[in-house]
Amino acid sequence: MDADALAHSAALSALIRSEIGAGSIGFERFMELALYAPGLGYYSAGARKFGAVGDFVTAPELGPAFARVLAHAFAPLLHALAEPTILELGGGSGALAAELLRALHAQGLKNVRYLLLDRSADLRARQAERLAPFDVQFVDAPPAAFDGIVLGNEIIDALPVSCFRIDSGDVVERAVGVDGDALCWRERPAPEALREAVRRIEHSIERSLPHGYRSEVLLSLPAFIRTIAAPLRHGAVVLIDYGYGRAEYYRPERNQGTLICHHRHRAHDDPFFLPGLNDISAFVDFTALAEALHAAGLELTAYDTQSGFLLHQDLPAIFAELSQLDDRHRLALTGALKRLMLPGEMGERFKVMIAARPETRGLERLALSGQRHLL
Repeated sequence: MDADALAHSAALSALIRSEIGAGSIGFERFMELALYAPGLGYYSAGARKFGAVGDFVTAPELGPAFARVLAHAFAPLLHALAEPTILELGGGSGALAAELLRALHAQGLKNVRYLLLDRSADLRARQAERLAPFDVQFVDAPPAAFDGIVLGNEIIDALPVSCFRIDSGDVVERAVGVDGDALCWRERPAPEALREAVRRIEHSIERSLPHGYRSEVLLSLPAFIRTIAAPLRHGAVVLIDYGYGRAEYYRPERNQGTLICHHRHRAHDDPFFLPGLNDISAFVDFTALAEALHAAGLELTAYDTQSGFLLHQDLPAIFAELSQLDDRHRLALTGALKRLMLPGEMGERFKVMIAARPETRGLERLALSGQRHLL
């Protein structure tokens, strides 16, 4: 690893240590700094995150197949609106926006207003370069009101979580402290909000979590969903991520939680490894997500595996396109669809959750029962 990258990580580590001082900070605050500290956090700095040269591959990086399926699914809803808007949360490299707009234009939807909301100035600059041929607006917050779709691909997993451990029936917060120059885990009494959240989880799954059980909870999720959903008058929120329903998320065997880190396509479990150069995320509790969407006035229309969602769409039309491609592009599209759908790849690990405003029209491709019984 080059000296500049190590110096960058050292600077962020020093910032975090200075905030910790002689005490500790909650993991939620540590994760916020590690990912989003201005100019230093993983998503705020200049290193490549996505694709073969980054740390992980997301569905849009596999080529246009994912966006083409989404465009097919979104088209009836967007056609039903006089002034359709898509608000994409995050945006990664800009690949999803570019391919989705191409696919929508091909379906006659050239009047779609596309808004991209990303906290990272660095990623915005990369997205702007990639999306220069398209009419994309970069925003700092959702608009006051709009009709259309809120789209988030691998967004919820990157929201900072609080970590806890069960100690003889009590809830202890797993916080972050300093040991010499190294960041490390510390334990401290859980704040009331975290304690209450864990008790609600236990009540929901109808069993107590055992002694020593470690996991995490996303306390900010209801507020986040309220913020993105409030301006939506007619339309749907579409969220794609990896995770489980609550009973599966907090099953006894999953007693070390779901935190996962990525560095150069290697998954590991050390969130303190090279801060600023190391991605940190947690699996999504989709039951909590469904509850937050409901509380924001939306009705759940779909929850299924990514594979199930894709199979619900017009895949024959997409496969028909294969005959129009040269060998290289045909193999690439076929390989991408396999990775998106096969159980051993992204097909079963990733889930799709969709919730809509009541009386929204054009939801026929965004409504499927799928795995709602697992929530």
